[in-house]
Amino acid sequence: MTVTEQKWVDQAYYDLDTARAMLDSSRYMYVLFCCQQAVEKALKAKIVNLTGGSPPRIHNLAKLAEKAGIALNTERILLCRELSAYYVKTRYPEEIQAMSSSLTREVASDYFKKTEGILQWLFSTPK
Repeated sequence: MTVTEQKWVDQAYYDLDTARAMLDSSRYMYVLFCCQQAVEKALKAKIVNLTGGSPPRIHNLAKLAEKAGIALNTERILLCRELSAYYVKTRYPEEIQAMSSSLTREVASDYFKKTEGILQWLFSTPK
């Protein structure tokens, strides 16, 4: 693993740890934001491994998976689409309030567990 790829991997796990801290402090919107960031950085690590170059500066998880040459099953595609949507929503104040009121500990915990699973899968798949 190159130094650059390792930096992306380390940052993915840092964001996952931050998502856990946000879950513990009941900041559910930021759980989903950090989950999206963790998956994004994991996919960018895979792109660095595949291409040897810098990953694209995009945030759409499904597109990043495609660029990394990773085939996602239906469940993982859905997770990537949902997390990408939450990433966008956390950037606009008018959406934050609506989103915050609909998020519960159960919803945030479910996304956190799914994010843990996809990171484990991504980092266990062959290069």
